[in-house]
Amino acid sequence: MDLAFYAAMTWRYIQAMLPGAILALALFFLLRPFRMRRLAGRGLSSPLRREAVLLLLYLFSGGMAALTLLPSDWVNPLVNLIYGVPLGPFFSLGSVNLNLFATLELGHQTRFTIFILLGNIIMFIPFGFFAALLWRGFTWKRVLVLGLCVTAFIECWQLCIDRAFDIDDLLFNALGVLCGYWLWWLLERAAPAFAGRFQVQEKSVT
Repeated sequence: MDLAFYAAMTWRYIQAMLPGAILALALFFLLRPFRMRRLAGRGLSSPLRREAVLLLLYLFSGGMAALTLLPSDWVNPLVNLIYGVPLGPFFSLGSVNLNLFATLELGHQTRFTIFILLGNIIMFIPFGFFAALLWRGFTWKRVLVLGLCVTAFIECWQLCIDRAFDIDDLLFNALGVLCGYWLWWLLERAAPAFAGRFQVQEKSVT
């Protein structure tokens, strides 16, 4: 498997996310007037740069919802064969894997397995990063709880749509959320003034 293969596979993931991202885009602009009025009533405002980042979070969340919460054969082209490699789940549909690191022990297509596991981490980094960037009061413990709750819901929901529950997915997804928080922590330590620009601000009195 070469770089072109993994690039093509990544593009398939992005394609699968597009329907959810488009719906999230509409939802963002539908809810934005209500959010702005609510903030104004509390004497707060959301700077344009914060709105831009929040829009990115909406788009990403919608895309991830399409990728993880819908049946594979609806929007996820990864259930098909690409270049002769099956890209469905590691475990049979409707099954439950509670053995930690069982995915790593499958012993076939090692590079492909690592690609998927790294993807499980990287895809959830934005949740931890954007949550800490946009809202005050997020500690690593809260972010970890957020990551575990979100991923546990996803894994449980996938059983309802005939996909698989995998404890490794839950672990690596939550680790991705925590890594996102660590990235924000580094940014906040290196440039606290810059990081603070993406949170709600008190309206200036004229």
